[in-house]
Amino acid sequence: MEKHPIGTLMETTMSKIREMVDVNTIVGSPITTVDGITLIPVSKVSFGFAAGGSDIPSKEGKEGQPFGGGSGAGVKIEPVSFLVIREGNVRLISANSGTQNSVEKLLDAMPDIIDKVKEVLPKKNEEEDTED
Repeated sequence: MEKHPIGTLMETTMSKIREMVDVNTIVGSPITTVDGITLIPVSKVSFGFAAGGSDIPSKEGKEGQPFGGGSGAGVKIEPVSFLVIREGNVRLISANSGTQNSVEKLLDAMPDIIDKVKEVLPKKNEEEDTED
């Protein structure tokens, strides 16, 4: 059985979308600054796709009736955050800081909290050693 033209139309549109959106669109290429900080952009990709068509009736009733159809797609790329790597520490910085909820803010602050706890713990152990 011969392939229907709508299938070809959809395959062509989807292949063009695949060309536009790949993994490097979502997790971007690393950018290294002169002071050794590496930034990796992270984006949200959304897309929509529609196709439609119709066999046009022929007065002669022959096989292989004419076909009319069309397809379309839309892609939206939105920056979400950046991974910041500095001196072996990784931090996630949101690109939409005004829209963060409490949990996101807590997760963003977690690396700083851990660093501060690490700073306090060795000092406490050193103080115990000097008291003995």
